[in-house]
Amino acid sequence: MAAPAHRYACQVCGATHPRWAGRCDACGAWNAIVEEAPREAPPKGLGRGAGRRLALVDLSGSDPDPLRATTGIAEFDRAAGGGLVAGSAVLVSGDPGIGKSTLLLQAATALARQGLAVVYVSGEEAAEQVRLRARRLGLADAPVKLAAATSVRDILTSLEGDDPPAMLVIDSIQTMFVDTLDSAPGTVAQVRTSAQELIRFAKRRGSVVVLVGHVTKEGQIAGPRVLEHMVDTVLHFEGERGHQFRILRAIKNRFGPGAEIGVFEMTDRGLADVANPSALFIGERAQEATGAVIFAGIEGSRPVLVEIQALVAPSPLATPRRAVVGWDADRLAMLMAVLDARCALALGGNDVYLNVAGGLRINEPAADLAVAAALVSSAAGVPVAADTVVFGEVGLSGEVRAVSQTEVRLKEAAKLGFARAIVPRRRDGRGRAAAPAVVEVGRLAELVDDIAGTG
Repeated sequence: MAAPAHRYACQVCGATHPRWAGRCDACGAWNAIVEEAPREAPPKGLGRGAGRRLALVDLSGSDPDPLRATTGIAEFDRAAGGGLVAGSAVLVSGDPGIGKSTLLLQAATALARQGLAVVYVSGEEAAEQVRLRARRLGLADAPVKLAAATSVRDILTSLEGDDPPAMLVIDSIQTMFVDTLDSAPGTVAQVRTSAQELIRFAKRRGSVVVLVGHVTKEGQIAGPRVLEHMVDTVLHFEGERGHQFRILRAIKNRFGPGAEIGVFEMTDRGLADVANPSALFIGERAQEATGAVIFAGIEGSRPVLVEIQALVAPSPLATPRRAVVGWDADRLAMLMAVLDARCALALGGNDVYLNVAGGLRINEPAADLAVAAALVSSAAGVPVAADTVVFGEVGLSGEVRAVSQTEVRLKEAAKLGFARAIVPRRRDGRGRAAAPAVVEVGRLAELVDDIAGTG
């Protein structure tokens, strides 16, 4: 019998190579290719009787919907789609020290206090260290079972029984290993196989398995990308270290709406829910400041108002600086080019700094008009009225395009006391609600005239 061929895999992207190389051809990472144990060859000649017959069911089945376990932490349950679905696998990622373990310990103790069996397995800390954090958060009295282990075989053997846990937390998946593989913990093969075994346990026993995932310096989940496809829900914990706010964002959810967010505030007693993020994000804004504009955005199903700050200043450098926090830098470059070409503004020779206050990251193109308003306000030295909100998408020809859920954005602005809104012009000619008063613009030049013309 021929010897099994050697197999080399990139630890960054998971691509396989026939031989070792210093650089991965797929992702360009250096010194990331390691040898892995060869896979066993599948049996040949599968004939009649080689597999078991599957039981096919109708799409319109009468089976009840899977149960959801709500932790009582409102923002966590919101991001998870209304609660944790029995038999599901959840991947929680985030930067080191952002609060992943703290949040999951709070969620685990909340479920345990409801009488559900919860097991917390740490591969990075001893059980006494987890207890120390629980005492600091005031959670030491919760009936959560702890274990410090890294062997998937030992973990699953310990959980086999008549009463599986309702929730199993693995902190983190990069520390787990399967003893049938020769590679070290954290490699592509170990992360993939460990996650596969834990997910199989979740589906078979009806437990919710929550996996903590490390991220790379680029902010991507470490390990194979297939890990995100294997789990049912991917939650990313984000936030700036200098801010007390944390955002739990649903990147993927098979059992609920995607792109939903939960907002938390970091306190000395752990993470606390923020019931009204809009009031919190704009609560410290300066009145009548140049370059500051309130944007009415949509995060998942929730309207959120945030302050966008811009500073346009003469540059002493041959290549002006561009610094962006909380928005897409390429989108800023495109918007500045449109302002220069379509509105005759000379912004290219200036240093430009853009910041989304509060640590929130905005991804939707509806923020284009608010960013443009902040840039024009800073360049012209004319403040935008503090009771004004702005939203709309900007095209390359300078047109302002309509965005979704306009009425929801306006309703949130009116609830928080805003009296004026600059929005895209409606194509159907119908009117809008009386509050806030709406100023419709169809071209970016109209926004420039509205702001700079008041100076």
